[in-house]
Amino acid sequence: MPQHPMEIVLHQARFLQSAQRLDQCPADEGLEVAFAGRSNAGKSSAINRLTSQRTLARTSKTPGRTQLLNFFELDEHRRLVDLPGYGYAKVAKTKRNEWQQHLDHYLAERQALVGLVLMMDIRHPLKDFDLLMLEWSAQAEMPIHILMTKADKLKFGAAKNTLMKVKSQLSKHPAPLSLQLFSATNGTGCDEAWDKLGEWLEVGSDLGRPTSDV
Repeated sequence: MPQHPMEIVLHQARFLQSAQRLDQCPADEGLEVAFAGRSNAGKSSAINRLTSQRTLARTSKTPGRTQLLNFFELDEHRRLVDLPGYGYAKVAKTKRNEWQQHLDHYLAERQALVGLVLMMDIRHPLKDFDLLMLEWSAQAEMPIHILMTKADKLKFGAAKNTLMKVKSQLSKHPAPLSLQLFSATNGTGCDEAWDKLGEWLEVGSDLGRPTSDV
């Protein structure tokens, strides 16, 4: 069976660098899609599944352990960015505020950023961190695509009902928004997620350089 064009591109992902502050990030050019999710939302597992790489994004038994922006290069024009997952429980308030400030700067000022993928555990959607990211995307008019992760943990009918409920709750979100069921365990929703990433990163059958609006 032919591979999805985006799957081919994502499988080429390799770690590029980490950054704590905006001025430490790679050159602000090309196209980037950022992945965000609160602790235990399955962010690392989702990235690994979408890229068909088992250890690209490190999974940890300590949620929120990653405190840096981690950049992965797909080609010289496209990148993925793994945003901090914030395990707030064991971190001092001053450190939390510092992380949040750095993340705010990246999200507000990064010109290469074309879309945000937000992961929510389907059993625990729309928590504080999720609402924070949704508020930011609204303010920035940044397209956001939600993966309702761990969909395999619910029966299909229950998962679909949760999806529709969240969709209804977010129906008035002012920025472009879409959402879907996803499971890193059994691959549910990979094609749909690849379609969205391909749209944002301008990946077509030719796998060529992103087109310019100029």
